[in-house]
Amino acid sequence: MHNIIRKFKKSLDHSSREINPEDIFIDSANLPGLNRDRFEGRMERPIGERTFFFFKIFLAIVIVSLAGKLWGLQVKDGKVYAEVSENNRLDRTIVFADRGVIYDRNKLPLAENSIKPGEEDFAGRKYAPIQGLAAVLGYVKFPQKDSSGRYYDESYHGQAGVEKIYDYQLSGVNGSKLIESDARGEITSESIVESPRKGLDLTLAIDARLTEELYKAISAAAKLRGFTGGAAVIMDTETGEILALTSYPEYDPSVVTAGTDKEEIKRLLNDKSKPFLNRAVSGLYTPGSIVKPIVALGALSEDVIDPGKSILSTGALTLPNPYDPAHPSVFKDWKAHGWVNMREALAVSSDVYFYEVGGGFQNQPGLGITKLDKYFSLFGMTEKTGIDLPAEGEGYIANPEWKERTFPEDPVWRIGNTYHTAIGQYGTQVTPVAAARWTAALANGGTLLVPTVVKGGHSEDKRVLRKIDLPEGDWEIVREGMYQSVHGGVASGLSTPEVQIAAKTGTAELGVHKEFVNSWVTGFFPYKNPRYAFALIMEKGPVANLVGATSVMRQVIDWMTLNTPEYLLN
Repeated sequence: MHNIIRKFKKSLDHSSREINPEDIFIDSANLPGLNRDRFEGRMERPIGERTFFFFKIFLAIVIVSLAGKLWGLQVKDGKVYAEVSENNRLDRTIVFADRGVIYDRNKLPLAENSIKPGEEDFAGRKYAPIQGLAAVLGYVKFPQKDSSGRYYDESYHGQAGVEKIYDYQLSGVNGSKLIESDARGEITSESIVESPRKGLDLTLAIDARLTEELYKAISAAAKLRGFTGGAAVIMDTETGEILALTSYPEYDPSVVTAGTDKEEIKRLLNDKSKPFLNRAVSGLYTPGSIVKPIVALGALSEDVIDPGKSILSTGALTLPNPYDPAHPSVFKDWKAHGWVNMREALAVSSDVYFYEVGGGFQNQPGLGITKLDKYFSLFGMTEKTGIDLPAEGEGYIANPEWKERTFPEDPVWRIGNTYHTAIGQYGTQVTPVAAARWTAALANGGTLLVPTVVKGGHSEDKRVLRKIDLPEGDWEIVREGMYQSVHGGVASGLSTPEVQIAAKTGTAELGVHKEFVNSWVTGFFPYKNPRYAFALIMEKGPVANLVGATSVMRQVIDWMTLNTPEYLLN
């Protein structure tokens, strides 16, 4: 027992004694195969307290520095940096597509893109300085900005003419780009995201030279002879393409599009002569005697009269008044023509002849208002032509229903109303483009076409509205009467050796006292192989004036002889 206690004390003495490394580890110097350069066989030593002290000081300095910087960013300069963050941005903006160019049939640019003064975002619109084209071209409205400079309307908008009708094709598709700007609003970089697609170009059937000449002739006559306006249409009798169309007076498309000349625009808007009215397409006018070829065809078709039969014109047709024999109803002719058959009546424009075949007199039966209405409608007087220009007017014919609506205080239809309707007076109203179309039908033997101002605008199966089925001999009789009108009749002012023309004039009386007239001329050329039909009106001139539409058209024909003879060839 004593030995055991002693050994236990001895073991306690050994356990409390400090252990030296050499008591446990083998001396590294004695270990074979150790690489001292790679720290093999070496002992690790603990980091000293001094090192920890300096590391703690360094770490404290870094934390204090970061805290100070964060305070500066968030508190001291927070507002400044917030503004910088707000103003340094990427903006997605529009890249405006160029609008398509409009050409005439000879590839002369009529409307094209240009640099817009003071505006770099989109192109301006430049119109050729050619008179007479406003009714066809129209004008455009540019994209619009709000007060902050952002676009709330990102498109061009055609406002009239082909600019409006073909706006979708001409407009193209806008693109977009990214713009990076700095805090001062200065652009630092730009990048196209989507490229714009230019609008389609448009080639018109219009000959700009001929249109300008028409306009100049109408303008000069209006100013010299006191007409308030005028319009003209020249149409291809085979395709319906419009070779020329103009309206006087007109506006300048460049001025209206730019919108900068406020005084001029205000003057145009307040002008009583209505320069924004396209008279050729939207104007409605009493036709007068230009309807007589249609009445003649109706009379032939309905066997009302033999074309060789003559009717006596003594200068008036007198109807007895059964209620007051002392006061018969007198319907005047513009002249005593003597005995005239159908061809001669067309040539000299005898009113008495057409009173009788239109309404009947004594032993001569007439068409009557119902059949007059039928044939006028058949030739398209009461419907829009479908021309590819905006705001087309729709004509109407004086008939019993029209009178009942218009004059409810005197709704009864009388024979005198039929007489006046048969010579294109009373309430009938037509547009110049409609007159050109039915004249083209007279020339081509009954094909009523759909007019177009675009070259190749209608495919062959869509250019015909309808065929008017009448005997070819009837068409020929009427065409011969119109030819005689130029060669010895009322349209003799159009007789020229350069081209054979067939025509029909008309003088529609206006006003309560008939102190004004609309002067018309319609026709086609060349006579043997008709290619172009025309209608020209001089609006509301003095009744005493003897110079009108026929004189204006002759000036144009003479100009064509020298400058565009290709249109006059047989």
